[in-house]
Amino acid sequence: MCGIAGELRFDQQFADIRAVADMTESMSRRGPDGEGVFSLGSRCFGHRRLSIMDLSSRAHQPFVDNLLGMGIVFNGAIYNHHELRAELRAKGYEFASTGDTEVIIKAWHAWGPKALERFYGMFAFALWERDTGVTWFARDRLGIKPLYYTQDKDRMRFASALPALLKGGGVDTSLDLEALHYYMTFHAVVPAPHTIVKGVRKLPPGSWMKVTPDGDCSVKQWWRLDFKRSDDDEKRSFEDWKHEVLASLRTSVKRRLVSDVPVGVLLSGGLDSSLITGLLAEAGTVGLRTYSIGFESVGSEEGNEYRYSDLIASHYGTVHEKLHIPADNLLASLPETIAAMAEPMVSHDCVAFYLLSQAVSRHTKVVQSGQGADEVFAGYHWYPPLTDAADAETGIDIYKRVFFDRSHEELCALLDPSLRIGDASSAFVAAHFARPGADSAIDRALRLDTTVMLVDDPVKRVDNMTMAFGLEARVPFLDHELVELAARIPARHKVAEGGKHVLKEASRAVIPAEVIDRPKGYFPVPALKYLRGDFLQFVRDTLDARAARERGLFRRDVVDRMLESPDSHLTPLRGSKVWQIALLEAWLQTNGI
Repeated sequence: MCGIAGELRFDQQFADIRAVADMTESMSRRGPDGEGVFSLGSRCFGHRRLSIMDLSSRAHQPFVDNLLGMGIVFNGAIYNHHELRAELRAKGYEFASTGDTEVIIKAWHAWGPKALERFYGMFAFALWERDTGVTWFARDRLGIKPLYYTQDKDRMRFASALPALLKGGGVDTSLDLEALHYYMTFHAVVPAPHTIVKGVRKLPPGSWMKVTPDGDCSVKQWWRLDFKRSDDDEKRSFEDWKHEVLASLRTSVKRRLVSDVPVGVLLSGGLDSSLITGLLAEAGTVGLRTYSIGFESVGSEEGNEYRYSDLIASHYGTVHEKLHIPADNLLASLPETIAAMAEPMVSHDCVAFYLLSQAVSRHTKVVQSGQGADEVFAGYHWYPPLTDAADAETGIDIYKRVFFDRSHEELCALLDPSLRIGDASSAFVAAHFARPGADSAIDRALRLDTTVMLVDDPVKRVDNMTMAFGLEARVPFLDHELVELAARIPARHKVAEGGKHVLKEASRAVIPAEVIDRPKGYFPVPALKYLRGDFLQFVRDTLDARAARERGLFRRDVVDRMLESPDSHLTPLRGSKVWQIALLEAWLQTNGI
């Protein structure tokens, strides 16, 4: 995993090497093991390296193949690169390195954009053709790796993080009001191609973009998640589905062991990370390291789940490290956590992942993590009501009621009256539900959450927080074959018994029942949910800052009412509404906007 950046000029000028170097340097924490910049007239590419596969200098990036007339900057991991290399060697290709980067170039030369369908992994890359002047950008199926860009008639710039583009300068930093509506409704999720900043876009997951020397830009979606089922799928027994899920997950976990450094686990104590730990132990991983984090409780709300993570660590004999964070340390780390965000993210557990990643990175460079299981296998409480929706319109209404942070009317009452904004969030959900490929409300909701909400909330959160310390996080539940399999499983097998039913039953062959049958938990950070003392003062100071008052996004009288009683203003998913506002302001201020 790494950080990539670059500039393409369309006006016959040389690319700005200094700007690319600045953007690249700003992502040094994503890639602490090396840096490179390659300039080719009107095009320039930068790379920060985190060495995971082929630790030698032969895999240094930008990687240039002069024989093929191609080059690449790449962020991610291709887990089947050994198999692809063997296939390409049989076609006559020769390799100078043993990592996955060179495999992408050769595969692209052999198969063009169709090569993407052969890649098992997570990736975002820019690949250039020397002779045609064409530059290709691509992003993995589920958007695990990010790719941001800004474009005008004279140039395009791209980077792995939005703040890196700001370092290069020349970006329209006015707020995208449609994105603001999404942020305030979808608990900070802003679907691609939008970002909160009007001048920056992001390449949608499962898409490639072709850019010609004159600036012509075309985007194509190369992968879609389909919830259609055959007659055999509908007839298949629950037992058969259970066995298929476990077999597919075993394969996924093993794929993510491909590395030239050891692989650990972020162990929360929940079903998903516990199952990954069990499967890694089952696969014979020696000296498996696991890591857990906890915080101070607030009132009756516990700040850790050590009971369950300790149970799993003891059961499998892992080398286990527990990190307990006092409230003072948590507060002190908030500014650093916000600075590590590529986009504003309101989830309370961002700071948890940030601090956990800091500790883990002292011992490990690669971890597996359990993100995605709740979306892929229907683990959240809002899914069962959707099974009763008689039609799409009813399904949309249910989804909005249980998922949206606030109604459009409430948002309009919160925003300054000068901001005229349509109900973009309702329109987005309705348009997504109307797409072909899913027939029921529950399947439409699962498709939306898996391909949009998951990408720009938990997946982005884990990428940003782990990469702040040069730690690569791999997510087995987002193996595309497992996700496609789950989409074929009838919803009744997923939502039964409180959700994730088929996954829970499959896991009984691997992990202790005490972890499977426990009440569902979340990564607990009570201090950011129930704002008190210094945490509430942090929110006040952020919203009272000169930049916030001059920006004037929100009606001050409404904000003041929230500050008087923050516990009375929670979203349906129990998030703090005033923290959501403060986080946006803090991120904008941190990035000089």
